[in-house]
Formats: sequence, C-alpha cells, structure tokens
Amino acid sequence: MNEQTNSLNWFEIPVADFERARHFYQVVFGIHMHVENMMGMKMAYFPMQMGSGKASGALVQSDFHTPSMEGSIIYLNANPDMNDVLVRIEQEGGQILMPKTHITDEVGYMAFFKDSEGNRVAVHSQN
Repeated sequence: MNEQTNSLNWFEIPVADFERARHFYQVVFGIHMHVENMMGMKMAYFPMQMGSGKASGALVQSDFHTPSMEGSIIYLNANPDMNDVLVRIEQEGGQILMPKTHITDEVGYMAFFKDSEGNRVAVHSQN
C-alpha cells in the first residue's frame, strides 16, 4: 500500500435477515441499496462512486458472514445531522449503545449502535 491509498477501501456488515437489514439501513441513512448476488453471497451495496478512491461497502448474507457485537467497528457517515440518524436507528429497531459523544472540535462526534441484525456499528459526524 502506498501513502496515497486509503487504508479502508471496503467493508461488509453481516446480516441474518437480509430484507430487514436492508430496510433498516435504507431508512436510517435515507439511501437506496442496490441488491446483487455474487459468489454465493447476497449483497446490498451502500451508495458509491466507482473509481473515486472513497471507501464503500455492503450488507452481506452468506455462510461466512455472522452478525455480532464483537470484532472490528466501522464508522458510517452521519452528516449532516447525527441526531436525525440516531432517532431513525431507534425507530427502525436498532439500539443506541453509546449516545452522541463529542470527540474534539476538529474531529466532531461519534456514537455506537446495535443494528437490526445484532452488529455493533458506529456513526461519525462533524455536528
């Protein structure tokens, strides 16, 4: 990896109930997630622009993907208003594990939540 390469280029969030998880993330973040089957995996893609150099990822259902509260934590973008995202998380059956927390003025805010599938995920925003 060279210094101009992003250290994160892809993430996968394991799901047990594919449609429930897709609905949860589409409503919480106000997005549409394209569905595709690839190599025995059912995937719903977060919005992305190919070739932009920005990281993206997908919800994935397969024998190799098991939702959990353990392991790595990914941070999803909750800009412009994390408060709206946190409200929708609870409305859609998620649970706030750590409320909106100030990091620094320069870095912004973070929060942890449990999604509809039992994964621990985080959000970040400047406000």
